[in-house]
Amino acid sequence: MAGAPPINLISCENVSFSYGLKPLLENVSLGVNAGDRIGIVGLNGGGKTTLLEILTGLQEPDSGRVARRTDLRSAVVTQRSPLPAGATVGEAILAHNHTDSYEWASDARIRSTMAGIGIGELGLHTPVDQLSGGERRRVAIAAALVQDLDLLVLDEPTNHLDVEGVQWLANHLLNRKCALLVVTHDRWFLDTVADQTWEVHDGQVDMYEGGYNDWVFARAERARQEAVAEQRRQNLMRKELAWLRRGAPARTSKPRYRIEAAEELIADVPEPRDKAELMAFSTKRLGKTVIDFFDGKLVSPSGEVLIEHLNWQLAPGERIGLVGVNGSGKTTLLRAIAGDYRLEGGRRVEGPTVQIGWLTQELDDLPTDRTVLQAVEDVANNVRIGKRDYSASQLLERLGFVPKRQRTPVKDLSGGERRRLQLTRILMDEPNVLLLDEPTNDLDIDTLQQLEDLLDQWAGTMVVVSHDRYLIERVCDSAWALFGDGKLTHLPRGVQQYIERRSELVKDSTHQQATQLGAEAADASDEAQDRYTAGGIVRGSAEERELRKDVRRLERTMEKLHNQEQKIHQQLADTAEQLPVDTEKLAELDRTLKDIQQQIEKAEMEGMEKAEMIE
Repeated sequence: MAGAPPINLISCENVSFSYGLKPLLENVSLGVNAGDRIGIVGLNGGGKTTLLEILTGLQEPDSGRVARRTDLRSAVVTQRSPLPAGATVGEAILAHNHTDSYEWASDARIRSTMAGIGIGELGLHTPVDQLSGGERRRVAIAAALVQDLDLLVLDEPTNHLDVEGVQWLANHLLNRKCALLVVTHDRWFLDTVADQTWEVHDGQVDMYEGGYNDWVFARAERARQEAVAEQRRQNLMRKELAWLRRGAPARTSKPRYRIEAAEELIADVPEPRDKAELMAFSTKRLGKTVIDFFDGKLVSPSGEVLIEHLNWQLAPGERIGLVGVNGSGKTTLLRAIAGDYRLEGGRRVEGPTVQIGWLTQELDDLPTDRTVLQAVEDVANNVRIGKRDYSASQLLERLGFVPKRQRTPVKDLSGGERRRLQLTRILMDEPNVLLLDEPTNDLDIDTLQQLEDLLDQWAGTMVVVSHDRYLIERVCDSAWALFGDGKLTHLPRGVQQYIERRSELVKDSTHQQATQLGAEAADASDEAQDRYTAGGIVRGSAEERELRKDVRRLERTMEKLHNQEQKIHQQLADTAEQLPVDTEKLAELDRTLKDIQQQIEKAEMEGMEKAEMIE
């Protein structure tokens, strides 16, 4: 017996849309069914966001028809999604949920969503008008995720999330039953959440089964078939010429190609880079010393100790991926590596032949009075990367600037184009130490692939800070992490090991954050109930309300103290295992532990007294 037909949510027929003279969509027909999880990819400016907005009714097509299910429950978060003016964070998130600001405290799903997306650190009562662009995007995503939906539409949702935030969002989406449409350049995220991939290019939408890996495989097969077709055309031309000169040749059978042919093609592709050759060449360029830290101490601008006793030697040709939560000190460490940030203790030693190329997150170092090509030729006219020489124009083309676009003034470039130009200028300067701070920001997948191919040929030491898990696993040979414990930790198993350890570390913290959010809502509930009157009778008393608030405050304090107690126990165990045993540190930890236990006992006694007064 055949299964039930899929439930269609949105369909469009022969839809076209142009931006000025540029056609973004031409006679596109497609549909979204219940349960579909669709990832949308394509070049920047190629029409991905436009497709989302047309499908969801935010933009009308120039021609064609779009039909949506009448009772469709959907939420759309694009890069232009506004938040309610004058609202607080809590109000903005719950605006579509028909839930009072305190009633959601009993909903574990909403609490975990807000904690998972990092809303707790923003504060529920913070006005959204005071938030940064990235914080506003997180609030908009949280507002969508807490709703019961048939369709969730997200445009670049991972842009302002760290590695574990991306992991949390992927797991959350996989556990939901609603359909998903997501534009993303994060290849790990795409491969994890999508069961279909749509590629928007040249006004068309090509559809593939599966996520990023399947899409890459299908593109390789399509390229192979196109190459075969071109070869066949050339063969036919040669045969036609031979027939004109000698008579018709014998007929030959046409070859039959199967998918195994593409697999054989992929199997024959060598490793992305020859590590031994690059290491040898890098050593010649750098010598034995690159950048070394001896007993280094790194303190944040606000005075927080980020790393202590840092003994770290960057080797010639080493490729390092650096991960950590936002605010853990990744960029500060990168600045220290570059020599742009002073250590509070210890020494930094730089080799005599080191030439650093540093891609920062700022885009204010570009000459706005020059064209794109002039801005690159100001650095150099030619560069050698690996075994190949590139002119300034050729390298620009590799990174997505077609010859016509190379004549564009720098001041007229988009943010993504400025990022690519900044990269090109750095590579043209032929550095032998490359520091990349979030290099994937604003880059589409095709440009990322070109960048990775260039980095495969580049010989030198490289440190990459990125939330793009795929990039780190693709171009780096080792991974290191900042966990906020004053250490730089090596991750032999890579990013997955970081995710696992962070999951353990934040389990209690996430629970605590959700409890905090719930407590805030409960406080709001008490205040709301105290303001409510019926028949002239005031519900509750101010004195009892204050007592209940004190009890909740003490409960939160005890939970924090218990978490600190567990951490001290772990630090005691770790210190005891290290040889030689640091007896002074053990004594200090023991004193700290006793102080925390006294605070716990005091809070417990005070809480019991106030609870008895309520009863």
